Amino acid sequence: MDKNSSKDSFNRLVEFWIKSAENDFETMLDLYKSKRFNWSLFIGHLVIEKLLKAYYIRQNNEYPPFIHNLLRLAEKSHLELNSEQKVNLATFTTFNINARYDDYKQNFYKKCTPDFTKEWIEKIKTSRLWMLELLK
Repeated sequence: MDKNSSKDSFNRLVEFWIKSAENDFETMLDLYKSKRFNWSLFIGHLVIEKLLKAYYIRQNNEYPPFIHNLLRLAEKSHLELNSEQKVNLATFTTFNINARYDDYKQNFYKKCTPDFTKEWIEKIKTSRLWMLELLK
């Protein structure tokens, strides 16, 4: 594969991750509106993960690693983060773990009150916009 076709392939992959993240963003909002708070936050994690994977590809010209830890993914992407962004990414990562594994699900479900979920949905929205700006 020559250099240009490789670059085109990676550009298509970046666009795929962005489009997939946008689809998940709409799903997150729908779940939030239907008061499926724990699942809306789980999908919110996926939104940010997919945008970080798009950014990783853009920065490294290679396929992203098979990891879900958002802070680690940002580090591997050489993304400079302030302390608030680090805390947010670490917290978003817990939404993946807590919604996925049975031993955590019940506690996470109880934690996902309307106020808690609204706060974190807003942080996911802010992080999404920031990531989309980086990907322009």
